[in-house]
Amino acid sequence: MSLLIKNGRVITATDDYVADIFIEGETVKAIGKNLPVKADKEMDATGKLVFPGGIDPHVHLDMPFMGTFSSDNYETGTRAALFGGTTMVIDFILQKQGNSLRAALEEWKGRSDNNCVGDYSFHMAVTDFNEDTKKEIREMIEQEGITSFKTFMAYKGALMIDDRQMVGLMQEVKKQGGLINVHATNGDMIDFLIARHRAEGKLSPLYHYLSQPEVTEAEASGRFADMANYTGCPGYIVHLTCEGALNAVRNATKRNQKVFVETCIQYLILDASLYEKNFEGAKWVMSPPLREKKDQETLWAGINQGLVQVVATDHCPFNWEQKLMGREDFSKIPNGHPAIENRMELLFSEGVNKGKITLNKYVEVTCTNPAKIFGMFPRKGTIAVGSDADIVIFDPEEKHTVSAKTHHMNVDYSGYEGWTLTGRVKTVLLRGKIAIDNNHCLVDKGYGKFIRRSKVSQTI
Repeated sequence: MSLLIKNGRVITATDDYVADIFIEGETVKAIGKNLPVKADKEMDATGKLVFPGGIDPHVHLDMPFMGTFSSDNYETGTRAALFGGTTMVIDFILQKQGNSLRAALEEWKGRSDNNCVGDYSFHMAVTDFNEDTKKEIREMIEQEGITSFKTFMAYKGALMIDDRQMVGLMQEVKKQGGLINVHATNGDMIDFLIARHRAEGKLSPLYHYLSQPEVTEAEASGRFADMANYTGCPGYIVHLTCEGALNAVRNATKRNQKVFVETCIQYLILDASLYEKNFEGAKWVMSPPLREKKDQETLWAGINQGLVQVVATDHCPFNWEQKLMGREDFSKIPNGHPAIENRMELLFSEGVNKGKITLNKYVEVTCTNPAKIFGMFPRKGTIAVGSDADIVIFDPEEKHTVSAKTHHMNVDYSGYEGWTLTGRVKTVLLRGKIAIDNNHCLVDKGYGKFIRRSKVSQTI
């Protein structure tokens, strides 16, 4: 089927112009003014913004955690993403300590294969780096198209690797053309503070926040940057939240080092005062936790300075009943918060509409940079001839209210309940097919495709 989008204001990371877009099959075939083509279907986008489908490179769907699973599976999570203008997600496979990367991949594929509504890929979290795992790095990159490897500097006994393993992994990943993602917080210090607060009977959600002070993230971010610099491995810090951590990256630039940085929408617009709401604060228990107002200012500035390249979500939803597992002890609250559907509209309303970022920067941090960093550009992340026709038609004026009653995520509360936003997703195309139109999903589970990714460049 062919499709002609007429008269839209096309926004990419670098451009802003009014044009028609002609789509045939899964890709963009032509862009221009008053295109002289006949299409099976025409859509008038006059007065609307037209930008690439969003890419959220940090989600956790159907993720095992503390005896339960995150409440969005691959079907509900990727569908909710589409409703919010995100056409592609990258999820995290978690290697079990003592098991192979291949076994972890097969476990995750058992949940994802033929279940995704939107397109997807994987990062591979390495929790047990040894000589056997080392041999699998090349296999993952060259055979599976999985080119990014996640490490944890926290969660000892389950996910954390030590610095010796980190350096060894970095050397092998660099050799094979991949990238290291890191959860950069000082796990030993956090474990010490959690134990102290529990021993003192300080068990409310506020102490989740107080167990992870800014220094725990700043120190680990600096240490990660130092190891990446020593090994020459491309490094990417996920969900960076605070001034101290961003300053560690800023310092690394003084020795001409490039460290990629992702923040998440919640860290730009929510703050730690929410933890004072007694147990309701559990809705926002995530790691790292929400920070202070001054950290929000730093992150917005970091986006405009080019130090923060990506705004993701770390979408890891749990229903309220699951959050109640930690009612008597903050350390037992499942960590995570739902945002996969809200990211694009929240960032437009709070960022573009309030003059904090430009439209081009908006597309850069939600679409183009994730595609470039993770080896999918220009197939994904832009509107160009030959690119996948992943396209959002967006009304920049329409106001609407966020609520759990109307969202499509499989979770029974919203972290943004009652927020009135300006700007709304109207139509979403995924590889040339109309996936979302006027709040209806028109594609079924299984339409989402696994996207193999190419080797990583250290520059974008």
